[in-house]
Amino acid sequence: MTPAEARALLESMADPVKASEMAAYHKIGRPYLGIPVPQIDMLARGWRQSLSLDARLGLAAALWDMGVHETMVMAAKLLEQARIRPDDSGAWALVAGWAETFEGWATADHASIAGQKRLVADPSRLGTVAGWTTHPNMWTRRAALVMTLPWAKMNNPKPQDLEIRETVLGWAAGYAPDRDWFIQKSIAWWVRDLSRHDPDRSRAFLAAHGDGLKPFARKEAGRHL
Repeated sequence: MTPAEARALLESMADPVKASEMAAYHKIGRPYLGIPVPQIDMLARGWRQSLSLDARLGLAAALWDMGVHETMVMAAKLLEQARIRPDDSGAWALVAGWAETFEGWATADHASIAGQKRLVADPSRLGTVAGWTTHPNMWTRRAALVMTLPWAKMNNPKPQDLEIRETVLGWAAGYAPDRDWFIQKSIAWWVRDLSRHDPDRSRAFLAAHGDGLKPFARKEAGRHL
């Protein structure tokens, strides 16, 4: 499967009406084909099984660089698995490179799911993520919280996981004065998910930083408390 063949196959599935609707909804200036995510996901599952790791990495890199919404989603889906062997194959480097140029929540979130898997596989990679917290690109700063969501959802975190959780909550606290809606939403998302597993820690965060959040974010963060 060459990048050109992959793109041609995706273009054969295009729906111009849905593509126009998606362009209006996402408001990001890139081409859209109008393909539903479940269809892309189903296709990606087959490609992950049939392609070698090197082939997948090359295909993912090429599809992301095409800058078409669906090719970018497919690129992320090709790397969306918990175990990649060898794990130092370049998958994390690819996702981390994408994060530096994220634009828009949709493609960023699909890539961030792939990034979550690689961070859980090797938490030492969080050193790279820490650098994103002061990045000039808002979407990159937001990715620092989205990619670390697995630590908000752990039922039985180990001591190292608790340390990571506290580190990320520190990032979230630092983000609280940021008035951008998507940054505020990412804080709320992290604290809300944490509240299902450690409600006391979520309450403590909101007691310390809730007044600095926008009202909608404060409400969303405490929705399950």
